[in-house]
Formats: sequence, C-alpha cells, structure tokens
Amino acid sequence: MNYILFDGKYRNNLLPFTFTRPVADIRIGILTIREKWEKMLGVSTSTLTKLYLMEKFPMVRDKIDIMINASYIPTPQLVENVNNLKENQAIFYNGEILAVYSEQHQEQFDPSEFERIDFDGELVQIKNKYDIFVHNKYALELDYELLTKNRKSEPIPSGVQTIHSERIFIEPGAKLNFCTLNASNGPIYIGKNAEIMEGSMIRGAFALCEHSVVKMGAKIYGATTIGPESKVGGELNNVVIFGYSNKAHDGFLGNSVIGEWCNIGADTNNSNLKNNYAEVKLWCYVAKKFVPTGLQFCGLMMGDHSKCGINTMFNTGTVVGVAANVFGDGFPRNFIPSFSWGGAAGFQVHQMPKVIEVAQEVMKRRNLEFTEIDKKILENVYENTKEFRNF
Repeated sequence: MNYILFDGKYRNNLLPFTFTRPVADIRIGILTIREKWEKMLGVSTSTLTKLYLMEKFPMVRDKIDIMINASYIPTPQLVENVNNLKENQAIFYNGEILAVYSEQHQEQFDPSEFERIDFDGELVQIKNKYDIFVHNKYALELDYELLTKNRKSEPIPSGVQTIHSERIFIEPGAKLNFCTLNASNGPIYIGKNAEIMEGSMIRGAFALCEHSVVKMGAKIYGATTIGPESKVGGELNNVVIFGYSNKAHDGFLGNSVIGEWCNIGADTNNSNLKNNYAEVKLWCYVAKKFVPTGLQFCGLMMGDHSKCGINTMFNTGTVVGVAANVFGDGFPRNFIPSFSWGGAAGFQVHQMPKVIEVAQEVMKRRNLEFTEIDKKILENVYENTKEFRNF
C-alpha cells in the first residue's frame, strides 16, 4: 500500500518550522512524525506539501493511495484503523477526515464521497507551533514504547546514578560518565553514539538522539528532546531541538522549540514566564499579529538556520524566523522576521549570499552538502517573507 502524508489545514500555524519542511518532518517526542508512521506501518511514506518543498520532499503516487493528515501523532489504534481502510473509506476524527483511501491526491476531500469510519480513541493533533513542546512528553512516551519494545538496553555504567532505571534505555555506542538520570517523571532514552558528560543532571521525560552530546554540568528538565547531531549545555526545561543545532554553553532555554542548523550563543537566556504571570501571546503568521496561546509558560520558537550571539536575551514568547542572525544588548522584538540581521538596536536584511555561505559551511562540518534544492527553498522563503521585514 502507498501512504502519503499531507500537511493539513494547520500547516501555516506551524511556521516558521514549516517554511523549510513538511508537517510530517517535525520532530516531537523522539522521532519525527514521518518516522513514527513509517516505523509503525513498516513502509516508507511520501509527502503532499507546498510546491516549493516538493523537489526535496516529493510525492510518490500510485493508482490508489492512503492519504494521512500528518498533524496527528499516530497511535497503535490509529495505525490499525489505517491499515484496515478499504477503497473509498475515510477515517473521521472531530468531524474532519484524518485518513482516506482514495485515488485523489489532494488535501481537501468531500466527506460525502466516502464511507465514514469514526475513530473512537483519543488523539493529539499538532495545531500550533507551541504544541510541539506542550505535547512532547506524550509523544516521547509513545516513541519510547515503540523503540524499546522487546529490546534490552545497554547496561548503565557503574558511575551513573539513576532513579527508576527500568525506564532508562541506552542504545549501542552511547557514552555516559558520572551523570544523574532520574526517570521518575518520564522515560529517558539515549540514542546511538550519543554522549552525556560528567556532572550532568537529567530528569525525564528526556530523549538524546543519535550522535548528540550533553556537555559537562548540564541541568535538563523534561519533557526535553535533543535531536540528532546536537550539543547542549547549561539549563534546559521542556525544550525540543529538531537536530543539527547547538546550545553548547551556559544559559537558560525553556518551553522552546529550536529548528535545524541553529546556534545559541554562550550565556544566552530566554524568558518563559511574564513578570505579571499573564497569558503569553505569540506571533501568528496567519493572523499577522500576536495571538493568545492559553499558556502561562512559553519561550522561544526559532526557525532553521537562525543564530544568536553571546549573551542574547529573548523575551517571553519570541518567534524567530528562518536564517536570522540576532545579537547585541537588550531584548530584541518578540517577532524577528526571517532573514533579519541585528538586535534590540535595530535590524537590517540578512543578505542571501551570506546566509548561503554560512549554511554551506555549517553543513560541511557535519559532512553534509548544502544542495541547490536547499538553496531554492531558502530563496523561496526569502521571497515569501519580504512583507514582514519592514526595517
């Protein structure tokens, strides 16, 4: 069977992260949403997303496909229902089509054309960018069960102090030295060839993905995910880092989501709580204004390829777009458009040649190539975000 994951109607609510990837490639828990589906279905998937992304994330068609709304976190019950779909049947949840067996390759379907199957379980949908950290514990616990079922962890080294060691799983090649792991509040997953250095204190739920590093003396509270090829240090609380990004030094990062190829300068801090304890408002690309989140704790949302200098201070509920470079004294604005260069003293346009030069260099350091396709995606984002750069 051929499975296609489509973005769904909340794709633009998930900007800036979906500027550079389909909804299916958002990391939440341990795995990306696509990786969850593929592991549970046992097959590869493709994507229906924005046209400018489809060269990198192509759609593979068959005569009849199962189209799946990628904004939902898959559960074993949902996957079973999807596997049981027959031609011209659709799974409905909360009044909308979640998955459909159809020859139509589109995101919007006429419900009257399909035999209706109502899903009777509970599901979590990622509707807003802050849902990524809000629901990270839920997704992490599901992924932990999926990845560790009927498997045995590598032994916990003798110098590591643990609480609830039965909820700690270490993959082959991981290194842990004289650290503390407390799985009382959620499982702890240490990926292949990852490393936790001496003196680090970690509370679950927590995931450290392949080839990532927790540096000496770090303090990490759940639910936190450090994606592959990332380095973190200092203090983190309920943070999701997609991968290939670093917060390698002291400083606080809380209730935040960081995309790929980002770098957080030494002693950078973000606020995740307003001084008056009021509800946090966050920039919405759809409404083109700050909108209420319903959250008291909300920190930094940073898109791919963005960077900040040492001692940067981010206010509560700050959104940074793609390929921004933030530095200088004081608090910059709470919404920093894509391709911005500057800080509290003012911004100018971060020119494309400099963005590409840095992207090529940082990816080369990880033995990856910044391709012509990657360049086209950034150029498209640059054009589509001009309206927000009123410098």
